[in-house]
This record gives sequence, C-alpha cells and structure tokens, in this order.
Amino acid sequence: MAERFNDQNYSKLRKHHQDLGLPWSDPIFPANESSIGLEKAKELPRNIEWKRPHEITKQPSLFVDGASGHDATQGRLGNCWFVAACSVLAGKKPLWERVIPDWKDQEWSEDNEYSGIFRFQFWRFGKWVEVCVDDQLPTYNGELLFSHSKDNNEFWGALLEKAYAKLHGTYEVLDGGNLSDALVDFTSGVSEVIEIDSEVNGYRTDDFEKKKCFFKSLITEMEDHALMCCAVKATSSAEMEQRTDLGLVKGHAYGITALKKVPLGGTNLSNLFKGREKLYLIRLQNPWGQKEWTGPFGDKDAGGAHSDYLYSCYSLIRLLSRSPEWSNISEKEREKLGLTFDDDGEFWMPFDDFLHQFTDMSICRVINTSVFSFSKTWCEEQLFDSWKKSDIEDRAGGCLNHPETFLNNPQYRFDISKEEDEIIVQLSQEDCRDKLVEKRKLLVIGFHIMKVEENRKYRVHKTQEGICNSDYILSKHIFLKTTLKKGRYVIIPTTLNPGESRNFLLRIFTDSDANVQKLEKHFPVPAWWKCCASPPTLLTKVTVKGASGLQNSDTFSQSDPYCIVNCEGKKVRSLVRTDDLSPEWNCKAIFFRKNPEKPIKIQIWNHNLVMDSFMGQALALAPNSEPSTLVLNLTGKGSKNSEILPGHVTVEVETYDDLKTL
Repeated sequence: MAERFNDQNYSKLRKHHQDLGLPWSDPIFPANESSIGLEKAKELPRNIEWKRPHEITKQPSLFVDGASGHDATQGRLGNCWFVAACSVLAGKKPLWERVIPDWKDQEWSEDNEYSGIFRFQFWRFGKWVEVCVDDQLPTYNGELLFSHSKDNNEFWGALLEKAYAKLHGTYEVLDGGNLSDALVDFTSGVSEVIEIDSEVNGYRTDDFEKKKCFFKSLITEMEDHALMCCAVKATSSAEMEQRTDLGLVKGHAYGITALKKVPLGGTNLSNLFKGREKLYLIRLQNPWGQKEWTGPFGDKDAGGAHSDYLYSCYSLIRLLSRSPEWSNISEKEREKLGLTFDDDGEFWMPFDDFLHQFTDMSICRVINTSVFSFSKTWCEEQLFDSWKKSDIEDRAGGCLNHPETFLNNPQYRFDISKEEDEIIVQLSQEDCRDKLVEKRKLLVIGFHIMKVEENRKYRVHKTQEGICNSDYILSKHIFLKTTLKKGRYVIIPTTLNPGESRNFLLRIFTDSDANVQKLEKHFPVPAWWKCCASPPTLLTKVTVKGASGLQNSDTFSQSDPYCIVNCEGKKVRSLVRTDDLSPEWNCKAIFFRKNPEKPIKIQIWNHNLVMDSFMGQALALAPNSEPSTLVLNLTGKGSKNSEILPGHVTVEVETYDDLKTL
C-alpha cells in the first residue's frame, strides 16, 4: 500500500467530483506561478494559461498505442534527466504500471466518468508514496510548456511530470537534477553511477577483454529489467547544452534502449569493420526526439563535404543510423540482425564509440525480493537512521579522513553465512529538493565495510581490516556491489565531513539472511535485575592465525581442520580448511572477561561427516598487554591433557583494562 501524499485520498476526491460534475482543482499545487516556482516563472512568457487536456485537444488520452520512449519530450524545463528516465521507464511495462496504477481506470473513456484527478506513485525514502494531481497544465500559445508527447492527444508524460514536481514542491526544483534519482524514484531499485571516462575503470584503453566483459554485464543487466541512461559530462555551467564535435549534447541525458552483438559475416558491414567477427552496438534515445549524432559515417556537413575525422576499428569507429554506409544494409537485413528503431529519436552507435564519447552512465537495478519468483531472489534489510550530533552522543563523525571521530558514526553488523556471497548496498540520504526555501543541499556521503571478530556484538572503537569502501559522492544515492567471504562485518555509513546532519536509509541485499543488527552499546552491562552479577573487567581479543604440523588421525579420509576458541564459557568457531595439515584461519574473537585468571582454550578438530575428531588443544594466558604472538604446542584434553600431540598453533592475544579499546 502506498502512503498518501498530504493525505489526499484519490478515491474519495474522484467520487466526490464525479458526483458534483465538476473537475477537481488541487489546492496544494494550484494552477499559478507558485507551482511553477517564482524564479523559473520570471524566465517564462507572462501570458501562460493553465488548461485541461480537453481544452487543448478534442480527444485527450493518457496513452496512445501504449507507452513508448518518444511519449515524453523535453519542454522549457531543464529536466532532460527526468525525461530520459521516463523514456527508459516507458519500455518496461511492469514498472510504469506501478508508477501509473490502474491506468485504464484513469483513462479518458466513456466507461470512466471524468473527474479531473489523476494519481501516480513514487518510491521515496523506503516507501511508495501516492501523489494526486489535477489535470490543469501550463501552456503557451495553446501548447504544453513543459514535457509533452509527439502525439498531441497523449498526456501521461505531462501529468507524471506534474506529479513529480508536486512531490518536490515546484516545477522549478526539477530544473537540473540527477538521472539516478529519478530511476530510483520510479522503481524502488538501487542505482549505480559509472564513470566511463575514469582511468580506474579503464574503458577507454585498448583492453578489448575489459570492454567485452563490460558489454556482457550490461546485456545481463538489461535482461534483468535494469534501467540505463548515459550522459556527456558538462564541466561548467557554460558547457551545459553545448554540442561535442560529433553532435552529442553535454549535460544532456540519453536513454539506453538496447544492446546488440551483430555477426558481421555475410553483411556489408564486414567490409567496414575488417578483422572483426562481431560488432558490439548500443542503441540510444535522445529525449528531445531528434537524431543529432554526426561524424565521418554521417550526413554531410553544411558545406557539402564529409567530415575529415580519422578513425580505425581500434579507436573511434563511427557508424550512424543515417549514414550512407548504414543505408547499404537492406531493411530486411537490418530486421534480421535486430538493428531496428522504436522511434525517430533513437540511433545506434558502436560500443567503442559509446565508451569514448560518453562520460557517465546510470544503471538502476530492480532487485527481486519475492520468494514467489523463478528468478534470483534477494534478502533485503532496510535501516532508517540519521547522522546527528547532540549533547548526549555524537553520531556524525565524518569519513575515514577524520580518524578521531570516524567511529562515532552509526554502525551495523551483518553476517555472510556462505563461503562466499554477493552483496548489494545502497545508502540514500533524505531528499532535500522539496525544502528549497531552507536552502538545504545534498551532502557528500559514502560508507565503509570492515571485517570484524566472528562474535562482535558491540560497537567498534578501533578501525579494523577494511574490506571495501563506496565512492564518496555528492549524490542522493550511493551504490556498491561486491563479493564477501564468510564471516562477520560492520558497515559504517558516513558523511564526508564531521558534524553534518541528515536522515539516511541503508539498504542491504544478500543472498541469504544476513542477521543485520545495529550496534548501539559499547560493552556488556548487567541487566538491572541481576543485582549480584559482576560486570566485565577486561577486554581480550584472540586471533588464531593458523596451525602447522598437524597429523591426520583418519586413515581413510583427508583432514579438514577447524578451531574453536573457548573463553569463560563462550565459544567461537573458525571456518573449515579442506585437506590441509597447515591451515590458516585468521579467526578473530573478542571477549569481555570477568575471570582473567582462567586461561583461553584453543581446540583443533577434524571435520567429518559422521563425527568430528579431536586433533589437539592449547591453553593461552592473557595478561594485560599489547598484541603478542604465541606459538603453542598441542596437547591432549581431559585426563590426557599432559600428552603432547603433533603440531602447534599460532595465536595473537591482546588484553586491555579499557573496555572501549577495540
């Protein structure tokens, strides 16, 4: 169920105005300059008229022949990012039907009594929100001022834009935005921004295998219903909407609508791309509905001569949908190869060209969490929290560049129960565009994942082994997809700088239940009713690095050893190492101790299908000390504890009086 925006009840409002015979006028988002935005209104013509669709055309419709990428075309608003997201959304019917619920019931028709009210749903900060709008739209000279369809009778794009503007306060707030934000708002997915031009990614090198792997990953993402868009970065406001030498517009978002591997054998293309068996192509859509791509395989320039760009199969091979070379391929052959266009705003481009011409790309993955699905399902955890600093506690410590405060941030532990598991993390900060009056801006955010002790239950006070970091970006959403080995981890979401306040949502997706818990306490404190219980006095960390010289006691099977650390009745078990008499575990455990005179016991066992067999044990004292490494001989247990057994175990032990040391 979606939450009602401003508690406006669509069903009640619709029925009331159907009974009245008068269309609804929204008092919260009125048909005047306040809804456009006062600054934006100054840039627009003065004689703007707000008209309902039936006042613009005789036969208005939400959809004409379904939804397609050309249904939303950018108007006099700098929101190509939103329009591009609409174009991609239109190609995924299950997704746009979620954004425009019960669209047939909202359609203008004889069966639906007109009421002037429409509803749309957006995913906002962990929940779906339903926004109602009336159908009064700003026009100039009888034409829609902002987003519109190429078909004058079609209005879903314009009404969707109005609902999105209402959600954010005004149309003006949409004048410049983030493509990834719109994709997430449309889908509840997790969005990733890829810097194509980054030297770290290496997509602009001659590494063909890397490009091939990237292309295959994009095909997989598209098959999984991911939404994708791209852009050419504008490095300054002066560069916005400038064209590159090949006709692409800087700061302008393009939808990605298809990817294709084309076999060149038996086609005219084989003469153009000698030495290649397949050509990797990507199909793009311009939200302005125009083909603007030009180049050496394209149209002639204004002077009538071809452009004089140099190119090769190994650098910039430019193939244009309007080029003479393109026209050499028959229509039948194009259809056979799958090189088709859904509308006039689309064009094909070689993938090499795409990587060299575009700088940024957004992928919005729709994560499947339904157990009733035949595709891969994920377990999701949603954690709502905030960075804040108060007199009681500081929970706004900034990133790792501020080590003195970094660990003050909120902390969450999670477990990977498989030997290796894929994990997806998205960190989102609360949107502040609808708080334009407060002049609040997005913060630079990110997160850090560290490997911790297997039995960690309390807050981390000393930075431990860092497994991975997200990027730190000025963005509403931060994304990371990685693979982690079995064990316990702590994730710390942060702002870039200490002292910055904002609500946030942390989403963690894993293949199996990750047992996610927020870490709030610093150390164990006896419950108030346990008046006779004594609190812990020492903190000990034990790291069992490994063993060597073990002896296989099973004649007919291999040795699969693991270790168990036992301290004051609490046990921690390591991973099993298969067929290894010199295993490395690096098993870490932390203990809050009441009886420091009792030694810590490390036992080594051989894992078997029927019954595990004992391989030896060692006892370690833990005096107050900095980390010290001990190499301990193995002995028997119980009545045989004086018996020396083959092998020894290497252990690092550290003990502290201060329970907040580690």
